[in-house]
Amino acid sequence: MNLSEIKEDINNIKRTKFGISVPDLRNYARYIARNYYKEFLEQNDYSSFELKLLHAFVIGYIKDDIKVLLKYFEDFIPQVDDWAVNDSLCQNFKAARKFQKEVWKILMKYKNSKKEFESRIVSVALLSHYLNDKYIDRVIEVLDSLNTDDYYSQMGVAWAVATVMGKYPQKCLNYLKSANCNLDKTTYNKSLQKIRESFRVSGEIKQMTKSMSRN
Repeated sequence: MNLSEIKEDINNIKRTKFGISVPDLRNYARYIARNYYKEFLEQNDYSSFELKLLHAFVIGYIKDDIKVLLKYFEDFIPQVDDWAVNDSLCQNFKAARKFQKEVWKILMKYKNSKKEFESRIVSVALLSHYLNDKYIDRVIEVLDSLNTDDYYSQMGVAWAVATVMGKYPQKCLNYLKSANCNLDKTTYNKSLQKIRESFRVSGEIKQMTKSMSRN
């Protein structure tokens, strides 16, 4: 199957979200990544939700020099306008685990962005690849400073804070209780909600957060 046949397959499906299953999209993405990812990534017209999601998956599956991967990652960011595409791009970009310094540098270019999905890209990439001893303090500092003026940027930070709580509970508690915590009320309370919904957080901490809400 060549590139045009894959695009025709996808475009012939009814253009509703998840009109093609995610497992099928992943299979297409793996095939493209092995055979002609440059052609696809440089010619994709993003004409459907599925093609955007496919693009995000392909970026995560390709094997090449980190500079090439980062170029495709960053080139795609302006096209991200949906939480599923956003999160798929970030969570599948496994190169971040091997090239932490290089990917961090790219992410920090968007740290002060006021655009909803640029902010969410930072928070979801951090929660997906940077919750380790070397980066955790910097992660908390960045989460505290991200734009949370929009719903999906708020939810990205809240999800990230809850994930930090699951892995570094004492650090996260200290942060949330600190006078230096700059999260707005909505994002702060959503973070507590996400913590209470998390399977990674102990019952003791969940109980503790019930008295921490901001009014």
